[in-house]
Amino acid sequence: MKKLLLDYKNSFSFVGLSVAGLFFAASVTPSLLPRTFVVQGILSGFSLAIGYGVGLAGLFSYQFLGLREPEGRVQVIAKRITVVLVAVVFIGFIWRMTAWQNSIRELMQMEPLESAYPYRTAIIAIAVGAILVAFARAFGWSCRFVADRLDRFVPRRIASAVAVVFVSVVIMTLSNDLIVKNLLNAADHFFANLDEISDEVPAKPTEEFLTGSDASLVSWNSIGRQGKFFLAGGPTKTDIETLWQSDADHPIRVYVGLRSRPTPKDRAKLALEELKRVGGFERSVLIVATPTGTGWLDPSAVDTIEYLHGGDTAMVSTQYSYLPSWITILIDPERSIRSAQALFDEVYSHWKTLPKTSRPKLYLQGLSLGSLGSEICSDIYTVFEDPIDGAVWSGPPFPSRRWRQAINNRVEGTPVWLPKFRDGRLLRFTAQENALEPDRPWGPMRNVYIQHASDPMVWFSPDLAWSRPRWLGDSRGPDVSSQLRWYPIITFLQIGFDIPMATTVPIGFGHNYSPSSYIDAWVAVTDPPFADPKQRRQLKDHFRSLDTPKP
Repeated sequence: MKKLLLDYKNSFSFVGLSVAGLFFAASVTPSLLPRTFVVQGILSGFSLAIGYGVGLAGLFSYQFLGLREPEGRVQVIAKRITVVLVAVVFIGFIWRMTAWQNSIRELMQMEPLESAYPYRTAIIAIAVGAILVAFARAFGWSCRFVADRLDRFVPRRIASAVAVVFVSVVIMTLSNDLIVKNLLNAADHFFANLDEISDEVPAKPTEEFLTGSDASLVSWNSIGRQGKFFLAGGPTKTDIETLWQSDADHPIRVYVGLRSRPTPKDRAKLALEELKRVGGFERSVLIVATPTGTGWLDPSAVDTIEYLHGGDTAMVSTQYSYLPSWITILIDPERSIRSAQALFDEVYSHWKTLPKTSRPKLYLQGLSLGSLGSEICSDIYTVFEDPIDGAVWSGPPFPSRRWRQAINNRVEGTPVWLPKFRDGRLLRFTAQENALEPDRPWGPMRNVYIQHASDPMVWFSPDLAWSRPRWLGDSRGPDVSSQLRWYPIITFLQIGFDIPMATTVPIGFGHNYSPSSYIDAWVAVTDPPFADPKQRRQLKDHFRSLDTPKP
């Protein structure tokens, strides 16, 4: 076997390099989102390193099984054929890089690339791959060093096994204590400071009925950056009256920041008291909204419902994190659940004591991690005891259990990216185009999921490493490249690298959900007064004319 594998302690493996080349080639194929050459280079570097490791693992397994090894001229011929095949695949895939990236960009109405910069990608990939392989070799050297010391006391195989376990535990402990914790602390400190930045944020409100004013129970200084934009943003009474040429109310918004109170329960209690103070329970529609990881509430979601109901709405939310959703979901996705549960319990407990004939209709709303927290807070006992009126959830992240249960139990023959659930009376799904079937009857509670087939936050899953996903079937979403193929391990890496980039694409794709989709969803769920076809078109045109910023 050492004839096929140059001594791995001192040089590189021919088989490992061959597999690494194939992994690199597969990594430049399209995934859900377009990538810059920097992101592609880092992704390909990880692919190179993992491919090299897979090649070594396969070779060692071959050797362990004692299978016959090619020798002499057969070995030389096998190597030459392998080199030619890998080179052809490598060059062919590199040549196709630009076309593959443009196959995604075209679907997302982005300008095509003149070049995907394959040479720059390759340089970055080789550098990243070399660093990762160096770390892997250091790990192997450490294991051999420990095994050599144990060899005099126990059999070699036992010594090797103990050495691997010992070195792994030491590395994981050191990495967690010295690297991961410090990085997370640094990230938390950075985003916490960003949350407090006062530059370019709105001024403190002066009207007594607004949260954050002098009369408010919530101090303006305790509200984070995103919360201040939420409270000061959105349509005014005048904006709504101008659009509809009809009388309107000033929408009520309540927000409690992470620094307003120390615990989720305390923040929820404060939010309830503030909601009572500003008359939130006297409106026709009350929405308990769960924000994203940074505390951001999507204007596309919250502004639209206020227009549709002529401002006769109240919305309440509490912050639970400073970190972006893609970081929060990796370290503590339960944060959103704890926060959403606490707020819902407080609001619902008061709401159900009110007369049913005069209390507002109660809805839930959440995007991304907000969807994850929001979908869980209303349990089955709530539904039977005194049901709320519905929910609009968008971009449900992959850990969402109820969302996953629904798509797993979808009507047979419907695609996973746009499923139908039972008879559609309780739950419906939609995407870029309205698929909510307005002529079909609803039940007493109306729930809608908005999801894009190109949203990696939705479709990432650990089993992508070994299993072809259902969303990549024959009937794939309209915003997914027809040239996207599943490759073991590689597709897992590709979609994982897509997650931090999920909001960098145009609105209506990836993790950017458009006002048009929210308008259709809110109309289906809340049956608002300003919802005839002409008014819906008018509202959609109004939002298309706005530049809705994303965080």
